[in-house]
Amino acid sequence: MRVIPAAAFGLALSVSAASLPGALLAQDAPKRAPLPGDIALKEDSARQRPLKWSMPDNPGSGPYAAIKAVDPAFPDHVIYRPARLAAVKRKLPILLWGNGGCRGDGAAARLFLEEIASHGFLVIAPGKILSGPGTPMPADDKAMGKSQTADVLAGLDLADKANAAGPYQGRLDLARVAVAGTSCGGLQALQAAADQRIKAVIGLHTGFFNDDRAPNTGEATSKDQLRGLHTPVLYILGGPRDIAYENGMDDLKRIDHVPVAVASHAVGHLGTFNQTDGGSEAQVSLNWLNWQLFGDSKAGAAFTGKDCGLCRDKEWVLDRKKI
Repeated sequence: MRVIPAAAFGLALSVSAASLPGALLAQDAPKRAPLPGDIALKEDSARQRPLKWSMPDNPGSGPYAAIKAVDPAFPDHVIYRPARLAAVKRKLPILLWGNGGCRGDGAAARLFLEEIASHGFLVIAPGKILSGPGTPMPADDKAMGKSQTADVLAGLDLADKANAAGPYQGRLDLARVAVAGTSCGGLQALQAAADQRIKAVIGLHTGFFNDDRAPNTGEATSKDQLRGLHTPVLYILGGPRDIAYENGMDDLKRIDHVPVAVASHAVGHLGTFNQTDGGSEAQVSLNWLNWQLFGDSKAGAAFTGKDCGLCRDKEWVLDRKKI
């Protein structure tokens, strides 16, 4: 376990949703000559793509069997929630999700998101159900279209409206809202985190570029956007083989105004999304969400203290600042 000395607190700059960039450059499509990490990513993608369609939906391991659904209360989004809303005695905290590649496939991380939902969360992902059982496998991922940062934040506006009437009336906890995403969707999550309604942030296999690369829409991203963070943030990376590893670790060095942690393990850029119940990354994410949104000290013990849970886990390396 490595602990990085904390720098002095700074002031976070607020960013309005209207000023956020549109569709972002996917972490897996950098504008440069291929590197060994890119080749490994291509090989991993080819191997895991069939799993993305063949793995059956899973109710998750939590106390509430979860479902994936298209709901008229959340147009142009896919939701994940406990199948029986009445079984959850507390209001449902909300997790906004940014899809990998900034694609329009709200089902791309379905096993991971079903696991989160099974612990009493409402998860909202932009787009449609374009992968998984019962959906045709397209020739390439470009056919899935694109999502934008504004689409991620739109999920929260829809939740606010849904909480006022209908089956979700009074069931959603709008005071406990988190945002997360992976790869390009992780950049969307980091940008959306500037919204003051966000209380917890997770960026998986992501990090801002530190050169002049711009998204394929012409909208630029910048390390300066890290100053929009106003809550603690967790990065989950896949070790040096992860194409986003250097970007994420550089973000860690630059963030000095809010608590930040990087949990890394040697799984590469695609993480554990195609494993049953979203694999170990879903459990690390749940610990962060329960600690940040509910003050759960048991969940927080995964990240705090010299003898923290991730510190003792030989498969993980934890870096921390202000934690």
